[in-house]
Amino acid sequence: MGRNLDVVDAELVYAHAGFGPGAVDYVEGWETQRAVHARRVSGQVPDSCLLLEHKPVYTAGKRTALSDRPFGDPGAPVIDVDRGGKITWHGPGQLTAYPIVRLREPMDVVAYVRALEEAMIRVCGEFGLQVVRVDGRSGAWIGASNGLPERKIGAIGARVAKGVTMHGLALNCDCDLSWFDRIVPCGIRDAGVTSLTVETGIKVSVAEVTPLLERHLAAALGYRAWQRIHTVAPLLAAAA
Repeated sequence: MGRNLDVVDAELVYAHAGFGPGAVDYVEGWETQRAVHARRVSGQVPDSCLLLEHKPVYTAGKRTALSDRPFGDPGAPVIDVDRGGKITWHGPGQLTAYPIVRLREPMDVVAYVRALEEAMIRVCGEFGLQVVRVDGRSGAWIGASNGLPERKIGAIGARVAKGVTMHGLALNCDCDLSWFDRIVPCGIRDAGVTSLTVETGIKVSVAEVTPLLERHLAAALGYRAWQRIHTVAPLLAAAA
């Protein structure tokens, strides 16, 4: 795929917000997102993307049904959020990306979601996996095979406010998939959840996948260049 939507900036800035022992508490990460989003809306910072791992958490989008939620104590907080979609899990072993980018008018949100999917499809292709889109379902999928149903390897939950995106994608690298057994992931009952490690048979770490996602996401979104900073601090300053 070529350039499939028109972003404003020529360059995307990736900010590493926390991995491994520094995994980010969801509420703290959400507050950081909103702070950077406000600065992008006001033009104080350029198009940016937060990359991180979260501490274990379930996040419930606006369309989450009661029957999708965990019963009893799921072992992690359940937080209602302002993105689209239903309930999902975030945690160690999963690479989460929050693009905070301005889209040109007229905004094509579908093209934006397709670009996020394309980035994950290209990353998985680097590991020899054939990952596809499934009609009527967002995200990146392994097709049904060998008696197994379709399996989601990458999820998307996005929001656009004041022309600037929030939330984003989560790609399962080497996470504990049993967390998903306690919910109906994304409200889908007839499919499974998988990871790069499960599908390849080798341990695929978040650290290994992060530079691949940086390259493929920037290309899928149409940026001519990108750079990496190892802290969110410059994006939270009064001006950039």
